[in-house]
Amino acid sequence: MQRGPPTSGSESDEPAHSPDESGHSLVSAPLEPLRYDGQSDHPEEVAGILRAMMPTGVRVLEVGCGTGSVTLIANHGKGNEVVAIEPDPQRAALARSRGVNAMCCILDEAFVAGEQPFDVVMMADVLEHMADPGAALKLVRAALKPGGHLLISVPNVAHWTVRLNLLFGRFDYAEYGIMDVTHLRWFYSRTIRRLVEDAGLTIVAMRQTAGVQLPVYQRSPFRHVPKRALHAFVRTSNRLFPTLFGCQHVIKAVLTN
Repeated sequence: MQRGPPTSGSESDEPAHSPDESGHSLVSAPLEPLRYDGQSDHPEEVAGILRAMMPTGVRVLEVGCGTGSVTLIANHGKGNEVVAIEPDPQRAALARSRGVNAMCCILDEAFVAGEQPFDVVMMADVLEHMADPGAALKLVRAALKPGGHLLISVPNVAHWTVRLNLLFGRFDYAEYGIMDVTHLRWFYSRTIRRLVEDAGLTIVAMRQTAGVQLPVYQRSPFRHVPKRALHAFVRTSNRLFPTLFGCQHVIKAVLTN
C-alpha cells in the first residue's frame, strides 16, 4: 500500500528520495520499488472503489501516484485532467511512460502556490507514510476548490490478520501489505475518520476493500482453496464485517468551508 510522500516541492535535477529508503534495515530482503504495480479494477478493491467515487470532467491532483496503475483505473473514461506527483523516480518514470502527467516532487506550500485549485485531490495509500498526516491534509485544503473532494485510502490496522498476530505477541514488518515496513502511521475506522474531520472536511462516503491479494491469502491454508471460492469468501466476509475483514478504508470527503 505504498505510494508515499515525495521530498521536494518541484521537479529539479536532484531526484526526490523514495520513502522506501526508510525501511531497508527492518526487513531481510531489498524492497522492490514496483511491488504495488498492477492494481485490480474490481469494484471491491481500492482502484475500483476510487473510480466509483471519482467525479467526471474535473481537474484532479493525485499525491503519490506510484506507477500510475491506480491513477489510470480511477480516472478511466472520466474525461479528467490529472496532475500527479510521486517521490520515487523509478515509479514516476513508469507512470509517465503510461501517459500519466507525473512529476517527481511533493505536495508542499510551493507546489500548491504554483497550481490553480483542484476539484479533486486523491491520496491512495499515502497518509500512512507521512510523519504528519494532519499537516498534509491542511495542504490538501489549500489545494482544493471550495466544494472540492478528497479521495483517500489507508490500510486498516484492525484487519483480522493484525489482530491475530498481536494475540500471539507478533508485530512484524513486511515488504508489502498492511504491515509494509515503510508505514509510519496506523489507522482504523475511527482514527482515519477523526483525522479527516479534524482537517475540516466532511466525509460523505466510506467503504472498505476486500484485499484478496494480501500475502496471507497466498499462504496455507488459503492457497489450497480454489481462487474463485477464496475470493468469494473474502469479499463476502468484508461486506458482512468490514472493520474486521476490510484491508483498506476508502473515504470520499468534501471541503465545505
